Amino acid sequence: MQADIGLIGLAVMGQNLVLNMESKGYTVAVYNRTTSTTQAFVSERAAGKAVIPAYTLEEFVQALKRPRKVMLMVKAGAPVDAVIEQLLPLLEPGDIVIDGGNSFFKDTIRRHEALKARQVHFLGVGISGGEEGALKGPSIMPGGPKEAWDAVSSIFTAISAKVNGDPCCAYLGGDGVGHFVKMVHNGIEYGDMQLISEAYFLMKELAGMSAAEMSEVFARWNEGELQSYLIEITADILRRVDPETGKALVDVILDEAGHKGTGMWTSQVALELGVPAPTITEAVYARYISALKAERTAAAAVLQAPETRVSVDREELVEQVRQALFAAKVCSYAQGFAILDRAAEEYGWQLDKGVIASIWRGGCIIRAQFLDSIREAYDQDPGLKNLLLAPYFKEVVTRAQEGWRRVVGLAAAAGLPVPGLSSALAYYDLYRHARLPANLIQAQRDYFGAHTYRRVDKEGVFHTQWV
Repeated sequence: MQADIGLIGLAVMGQNLVLNMESKGYTVAVYNRTTSTTQAFVSERAAGKAVIPAYTLEEFVQALKRPRKVMLMVKAGAPVDAVIEQLLPLLEPGDIVIDGGNSFFKDTIRRHEALKARQVHFLGVGISGGEEGALKGPSIMPGGPKEAWDAVSSIFTAISAKVNGDPCCAYLGGDGVGHFVKMVHNGIEYGDMQLISEAYFLMKELAGMSAAEMSEVFARWNEGELQSYLIEITADILRRVDPETGKALVDVILDEAGHKGTGMWTSQVALELGVPAPTITEAVYARYISALKAERTAAAAVLQAPETRVSVDREELVEQVRQALFAAKVCSYAQGFAILDRAAEEYGWQLDKGVIASIWRGGCIIRAQFLDSIREAYDQDPGLKNLLLAPYFKEVVTRAQEGWRRVVGLAAAAGLPVPGLSSALAYYDLYRHARLPANLIQAQRDYFGAHTYRRVDKEGVFHTQWV
């Protein structure tokens, strides 16, 4: 018996993908650098299933049907290159290597070109949904040669999440596009998580609400336009009690947020492409400053808070926070889709943003009800330059902005940091202004560096002798 596909890297994500594939009728060969990991997997979770263990790469490759389909689920960076280097001498022209990890898209482009020279296909496939998604159905974002995708599409379509019967998986284009879209997904995820944490922070600090009370609020929000996986799990997190102390579990968790770099990549690429993405970037910065726990603790003892005492009506504040959260969320997604739009121009990709919104509706971490509205917006106007200009989003943000502004103002008065909500508001106000103070900046640049300027009343490029 030979396998339909092989997978290298049996951490939990890899194991769950194998079990997902096997449950859909595919035979899967598996290999892990640590032999004991492979042995444990096939004797426990994969016992009695159509899973073929291999204990050398040669044995692994021999177990695969031609053209061989090899999926890598190893740590991004040098480990991916190392596995590819070991694999290549064992592969033949027409074989397919699939990187399902969180690789940087420029590395994927480089690997695509290197393997193309060896007549081996390379697919960069973004996968979102965590361990549960890998087992039950993730969102899948593939990029690479179309003929290679056609050869594996039935497998990945079968294992993907489904929404109303539609697979959350679609071919997105060539070379690094799959990992690029996954990177932007993760950047939006950073923004979402930061905004939700600020909503929690405001209700806790301004209204004095308990975790249990906020759990009920988030559960209620999850029944409306904010419905999403992250809102749902937030409600669940806030109702969880620590068995050791009897306190809300969230209250005994240290306020340091980790990261794996994909949000940083999104911010860096946005800067390279000249796309404003302040909410996503502020979410990255917020994680960085959360890691400065010792410094923050020391600073808290010496840096003064404002003396202003802010009083709020609890019900009114909760509604204003909801409005602020939704409006800022729209801005964060608008920034992410603007990055996709600009990247398509830069790299010659034919990105269908409606399709991207569609495959993010299920399986992935940012899955949310309003992705249906994003898909509809791009279906109605494929050339839409910014989500804020779509009729639906223009209306909802306009409706929410009074509460949004009120919340940001209250936070500032109380000395509470809400970088996500406030940066999103600044983005909205910057974008809606036909004239900004950048004219003064350009005059300054011309003054000290003779960088020239353009005028509003006639064509041409001008320079003034200021001194």
